Amino acid sequence: MADTKQAETQPGEAPLDAKAQRRAARLAKQISDFARTHGGSAEGQLAHIGRGTTRIALVGANGEWGNLVAGSYATAEKAAELAGLTLHEDFDGEMAAKVRTGRYEWSRMAGIQVGGPANG
Repeated sequence: MADTKQAETQPGEAPLDAKAQRRAARLAKQISDFARTHGGSAEGQLAHIGRGTTRIALVGANGEWGNLVAGSYATAEKAAELAGLTLHEDFDGEMAAKVRTGRYEWSRMAGIQVGGPANG
């Protein structure tokens, strides 16, 4: 019989159930695919976004960025671990400086902030 290892948890936190383990594995594959597509590596940051969900913000080596959402912080941590994602505590200036934005992002930001087209 093969040895199995429980997911590491914080004190007072329940280990991931089988469904959360599968979700973490799917997220890890998406993270790995993102990294491979965007320069071969990626960095990330985890943030609670409400109702128990956690955002995984990703920045590829080429500056492209994206987000994934996990059902819990523990699932997001496990996905990052499985994918070998370098995690940052904050989406600070160092990490933000790596993000490459294009005309679309700038027009959306300007439109939202200075009375541009409505978010239809």
